[in-house]
Amino acid sequence: MTPAQARERFAGAEVARLASVGRDGRPHIVPIVFALDGETIYSVVDEKPKRTLRLKRVENLRERAAAAVLADHYEHDWGRLWWVRADGRARVLDAGEDEAQRAVALLAARYPQQRAAGVVLAVDVERWTGWSAADAE
Repeated sequence: MTPAQARERFAGAEVARLASVGRDGRPHIVPIVFALDGETIYSVVDEKPKRTLRLKRVENLRERAAAAVLADHYEHDWGRLWWVRADGRARVLDAGEDEAQRAVALLAARYPQQRAAGVVLAVDVERWTGWSAADAE
């Protein structure tokens, strides 16, 4: 799968998983909804109930900008499986920033149920990789 094909598949996915690394070196992975704008992936902290407002993903990305975002497709016909990973550098945007407000608008257009509440995570993609069972045949 070429980087352009990987980006196209990723753009069509409905959900992805954001991976960050904590201070202790442990990986932390959470599902996210996202909007892709150019080569930047945006996700926002929304109003769903959470155990704490000090979210591990936000703390991790403030300390270490390295991030990976994975989208995949599964079905019982394994000939249709695929995955795409976007590796890049993350930024944590405060809700009042212009870029954060633009990201929230993109997310709301893609997910009408999205209710933004806080910081926006931006991952500037440096590399697209992927695999597809259909391409492997």
